Amino acid sequence: MKVANAYAADCPTRKILDRVGDKWAVLILLLLRDEPLRFNQLRRAIEGISQKMLSQVLKSLERDGLVRRRAIATVPVTVEYSITQLGLTLAAAVDPLRHWAETHLKDVLAAQRRYDAQNRANAA
Repeated sequence: MKVANAYAADCPTRKILDRVGDKWAVLILLLLRDEPLRFNQLRRAIEGISQKMLSQVLKSLERDGLVRRRAIATVPVTVEYSITQLGLTLAAAVDPLRHWAETHLKDVLAAQRRYDAQNRANAA
């Protein structure tokens, strides 16, 4: 088997990095670390995600083996999502990024304000 090289245009590693870089996927995985959740519980917990986007991301995470979908025979059918062992390893890897973002939010926002002010001054 060929060695993965994420810098090569045709490397499948890039598809995985796309998943890791997707804010919705990260937020879903981090929520599911604690307990299985139903679709609407996830939708209520993640402000700003549409029903369509949540459905698409959950299907992708399930396809990647990161999330498990379980249909419960009720009327109407209840669907519950849980994180897999593989998903737990990814959640553990991305949680420090979430923590970094929360810790350095003020610094990044200040840098953006400085950059924007400088570019407004240069454009004038």
